Amino acid sequence: MNIAILDGKILNPGDLSWKDFESTGNVEVYDTTSPDEIIPRSENAEFILTNKVPFTRETMEKLPKLKYIGVTATGYNIIDIQAARDLGITVTNVPEYSTEGVAESVFAHILCFTHRVSEHSESVRNGDWSASPLFSYSLFPLAELYGKTIGIVGMGHIGMRTAEIASAFGMGVIYTSRSSKSEAEEKGFRPVDFDTLLSESDYISLHVPLTPETENMINMESLRKMKQNAILINTARGGLIDEEALAAALKSRMIAGAGLDVLREEPPRHGSPLIGIPECIITPHIAWAAKETRMRLMNCTLDNLVSFMIGTPKNVVS
Repeated sequence: MNIAILDGKILNPGDLSWKDFESTGNVEVYDTTSPDEIIPRSENAEFILTNKVPFTRETMEKLPKLKYIGVTATGYNIIDIQAARDLGITVTNVPEYSTEGVAESVFAHILCFTHRVSEHSESVRNGDWSASPLFSYSLFPLAELYGKTIGIVGMGHIGMRTAEIASAFGMGVIYTSRSSKSEAEEKGFRPVDFDTLLSESDYISLHVPLTPETENMINMESLRKMKQNAILINTARGGLIDEEALAAALKSRMIAGAGLDVLREEPPRHGSPLIGIPECIITPHIAWAAKETRMRLMNCTLDNLVSFMIGTPKNVVS
């Protein structure tokens, strides 16, 4: 059995092992794969693993041996699912693996705004504390999370975990969801409509997939409904936000800040209107990248692959 892993470096930059995969067949691991390399690297493979290397109908039609594509992520919009179905190719993904890491990352961004640890540490490093006449000083207004309201857009596994952490900080939690969430209501989290969430939240965290319905859900109209002191957090997909509108809102101080782990274009080779805005913290899509999170992802990916091989496929994308 021939297995091609097309962008293995993003999942395993060298601190994990492919050994268990090698026990399932002949494995070729490529750090990255450019568009013109997809066909030659995949043509002899029955099984493909990909994180961000796309598979269109045209590509899959040129790979008659291909039986299986394992997406090493939760999102699978890189695959033409209808075409895969038409061609008899099974596609799987890995749900839920990043719940803890992404939820923790939400608060890494939030705490950057409330306590300004990095800026104050740099100030001390520059000698400001040594020269201060006072035992304590602050460069920015500081804030507690206790008593503030966080709005969770999308109460799936990550949204729920984010809400639980917020509750531990003493925050009030409101949320929107496409379906009823009895567990959330039992925990005291309050369901509201999207407009209410925008107007009542001090912090807003996005946890929905990118679909035609959710694309640019944060736009100038929605930004105008937010509090002036509101902080927007996005660890989901960059396309949820109209970046030009958010840049304008931040520059005009319509809202107080944004913490983003994702952008519309990744990497942002053509730039982004958000890069360089002081009140916009941007990290390079790392909320999922803790070693423990990637180990969980790798184990689930292997389980998906083996399950398909023995005729009991799981996590099949429908």
